[in-house]
Amino acid sequence: MFERSTLNIRNQRIQRLFRILFLLMAILLITPVLLILGTLIVKGGSAISIDFLFTAPTDGMTAGGIFPALLGTVWLVAVALLISVPLGIAAAIYLSEYAGENWFTRIINLAIINLAGVPSIVHALFGVGAFVLFFKFGTSILAASLTLAIMTLPVVIVATRESLQAVPHAFREACWNMGATRWQTIRRVVLPNAVSGILTGVILEVSRTAGETAPIMFTGAVFFTPFLPQGIFDQTMAMSLHLFVVATQVPGVPDNLPYGVALVLIAMVLLMNSISIAFRVYLRGKKKW
Repeated sequence: MFERSTLNIRNQRIQRLFRILFLLMAILLITPVLLILGTLIVKGGSAISIDFLFTAPTDGMTAGGIFPALLGTVWLVAVALLISVPLGIAAAIYLSEYAGENWFTRIINLAIINLAGVPSIVHALFGVGAFVLFFKFGTSILAASLTLAIMTLPVVIVATRESLQAVPHAFREACWNMGATRWQTIRRVVLPNAVSGILTGVILEVSRTAGETAPIMFTGAVFFTPFLPQGIFDQTMAMSLHLFVVATQVPGVPDNLPYGVALVLIAMVLLMNSISIAFRVYLRGKKKW
């Protein structure tokens, strides 16, 4: 009895020790994020106003607002999502539901891993060669969005594939026993139950797409344009490039302006992510398993 009590006490102490350790690690991860947000709010909050959000830059980028860059970022993210999400989901469906374990599948998986590790500047050079020059899209929203879509494809593919494989195989067998085809099973049973996980990949893609600078700098984003984009073949300003410009390239910029741009960019990403997360939680709550 004495030995068992001593063992229990020791286990409880070890458990408390690891609990404190993991708590400290979580605090260590969260602290830099809070410090960054706090710094942006303190130094850039004074720049935020209605005029700042809905007017164009003036006086050589040293005054005015960010509306063209804000609208251009929405264009880039939306077009990139429209391109990459269907392609990524289709590729994940093939790899998860149709492809067998063979050399061709292994090559595809290796290509996805390598694509995820390619630096963004390399994607930018590829976008210039493929979309700007070869396909003759020019420096445009379409060329920049295609470059961003290719860069973020691995995120969508991996997240979708994991979500599809998380759906119990018994669901598929039940549909097949009822006479449903493989595609009917995927479309009516597997995909609806995997949507919440697929949205995880979309959330990660939105965050990365909105914040990338190098790929769009070479393929579609410009330093300044007096016109708002009217279509996918127009050039556009973008928040990430605009932040780089006002922080490093323009003299005489007010101290709070770059911080204000960064604060709006983070707020926009957080808003998009929050909407996606809320929708994912709603869909996850409807699951019965």
